[in-house]
Amino acid sequence: MTGPLAGVRILDLTQLLPGPLCTRHLADLGAEVIKLEPPEGDPLRRMAPAGLFEDINRGKASIALDLKRPEGVEIALRLAEAADVLVEGFRPGVTARLGLGWEAVRARNPRLVYCSITGYGQDGPYRDRPGHDINYLAITGVLQQSANPAGPAVPALQVADIAGGSLAAALGILAALMEARRSGRGRHVDVAMAEAVLAQAVVPLASARARGEAPPPGGDTLTGALPWYRVYACADGRHLAVGALEERFWRRLCEALGRPEWADAHCGDEARRSEVAAALEALFATRSRDAWAAELADAGCCVTPVLDPLEAAADPHFAARGVGGEAAGRVPPLRLDGRIPRRPGGAPALGAHGPALLVALGYDREAVAALRAAGVVHGSDGGE
Repeated sequence: MTGPLAGVRILDLTQLLPGPLCTRHLADLGAEVIKLEPPEGDPLRRMAPAGLFEDINRGKASIALDLKRPEGVEIALRLAEAADVLVEGFRPGVTARLGLGWEAVRARNPRLVYCSITGYGQDGPYRDRPGHDINYLAITGVLQQSANPAGPAVPALQVADIAGGSLAAALGILAALMEARRSGRGRHVDVAMAEAVLAQAVVPLASARARGEAPPPGGDTLTGALPWYRVYACADGRHLAVGALEERFWRRLCEALGRPEWADAHCGDEARRSEVAAALEALFATRSRDAWAAELADAGCCVTPVLDPLEAAADPHFAARGVGGEAAGRVPPLRLDGRIPRRPGGAPALGAHGPALLVALGYDREAVAALRAAGVVHGSDGGE
């Protein structure tokens, strides 16, 4: 496969979502990704929803090793010697105890970029705490600002895992890789998902600093305080998203609704805004979501229907762009010269590429068979 990262080899020790999605994006850009799994495989192979493992691990090779065995660690080190990037998602100190820490690996390959994805980073009071997406959103103030009258809602999109883990790691890896190509020296990229979320919380932090206190949930410009930037219920129980933030869009919406007199609310006081918001609620409640969406689609006023995931995948715009239907959620979020980069192939069976990778490292077939018999290497040419 060709692509901007063709010739880059990545050794991926990560599991679940953040790391594997990071390396899937890099694979789609042309990198070769070797997924190093424990003998029982990435836990995501056995977790719901069905198909998620396949979606985020397609186009990768798999080798299954017992890293509690010195022979397994040596194989991993030899794979790292032949790699440009290593990505791991263990808690701080685990890889060092295994013999695969930054110092041990760079002694074997000084040009290697070593990326660690953790919840709270390699140091600090919280470094050893376990956590998941919801915890990182909570501790950075994002969850509190996303609350509704019933309290903070569990978000449907894993912002910390994906933006804070996958994409932040990809950014750091690519920057360090460019430097390594120039200098011959790798870097240790420390990605803390909580920290990455905090770095992206620029709007709520700026608002809180300007006020001298955090705004109440739903009480800020982009969280629902304004009638022209919020979600409204329709007659069928479904919803519209109104994003007419700029005055020109708000005026267009008022005109499209036949209520030009509401436009003054954009410069009005809180009482006027509340009055118009209540009127909008009542108006949108008179018709179905799709009826309103059709009427306002060409008004240029930033109003869209709130779709569920299957409706979104079936949307004609995404279909026209080649990212709808079965491709939704399975293709990269960018195009190069008008084309969607994508590495061919499905997700690997557990350990399916182990024997071939070992032979490429210099192990003969008798040694490979012995390593399998000893339980160091798992899987087979066809997986298990």
